[in-house]
Amino acid sequence: MLLATVLKAMRANRVKTALIYLSLVVTISAIFLISAISHGVISMYSNILQSSGDIIVTQKNISDTFFSNVDTRLMSKIEKIAGVKRVSAIIVGASPVESLPIVAIYGVSKNLYSRYKLTSGHYPKSGEVLVGASIYKSLTNKKELDIANKTFLLSGVFHSEIGFENGGVVMNLQDAGAIFNKSASMLYVNINLSDNAQSIMKKITQLDTNIAVKSTKDFVKHYNQFKIISTSSLLVSLIAFIMGLIAIGSIMSITVLQRKDEFGIMKALGISSVKIASLIVLEGLVTGVFAFVSAYLISVVALSIIENIDKFQGYVSGSVDFELASSVFIATIVMTVLGSLIPVYTALRVDPVTLIQRGN
Repeated sequence: MLLATVLKAMRANRVKTALIYLSLVVTISAIFLISAISHGVISMYSNILQSSGDIIVTQKNISDTFFSNVDTRLMSKIEKIAGVKRVSAIIVGASPVESLPIVAIYGVSKNLYSRYKLTSGHYPKSGEVLVGASIYKSLTNKKELDIANKTFLLSGVFHSEIGFENGGVVMNLQDAGAIFNKSASMLYVNINLSDNAQSIMKKITQLDTNIAVKSTKDFVKHYNQFKIISTSSLLVSLIAFIMGLIAIGSIMSITVLQRKDEFGIMKALGISSVKIASLIVLEGLVTGVFAFVSAYLISVVALSIIENIDKFQGYVSGSVDFELASSVFIATIVMTVLGSLIPVYTALRVDPVTLIQRGN
């Protein structure tokens, strides 16, 4: 009965309901996309790190791995530590490639080549590069590439499920070192699971006072750039939430003012103020649920389109998982309830006697 009354009121105020619905769809879609893309960026880089080693060695006191420089001569020393299975090195950088303004460059030691699954060609030798499938599609010259004023032959193409890698360029460690003027950005250390990781990390730390040694899990958890991305995403989503709240409150206020006669008659008929307030809030909730479903579908389609746009090279990706959907749904409920409560005070102040005296 209450829901039927709410739906009848919404049909009677189609324009206002439509405006609230559209405001909510835009706001919720923005929150979905911002959150999903930021989580996607973090997830992709986390997967690269977590699939490479159990321990990560970087330069001490650096803000980002792009600025890290670790001496590769440490690799032979680390390999001698009991419990260490493999030590590999990587240089992470970025450079323009042809018409693409920025492309991820990975300089890797030969024992990391196997993580890049070849679809054609061979792994790069000196003066050669391996390119991801995403970037290969957009190359005009498919035989050689100019990177940092140096020409490299194209040795082959690889495919990776991780967008950052699939849209990147892989070369050997020495060539990348000459371009970016460093020995290695990070060292990856794989260990036997049965061995004490803390003991191994302590021994690695003792090899050089200029290095920081962390487990991959701990490194990902405390990585500064991930914190910046997450905080920025939360801030932008909060701004979108506030703007949506203001829009809903404004439209609902206008609607309530135009329905003062209706609320006055309801009060004159003995309908309690609490029930009138419940009707207003329920109208907002029903609209919010419909808007949430629409925004969810729009966001899923938009993310799928974005992920397949060649210009993004696979760097922009994201998905709406259950946790994100649940969080946004709760935010939607809070937004609609608060936005509806703002004009409730106006509705409850309607005096039916005053309306009757005015001839309404």
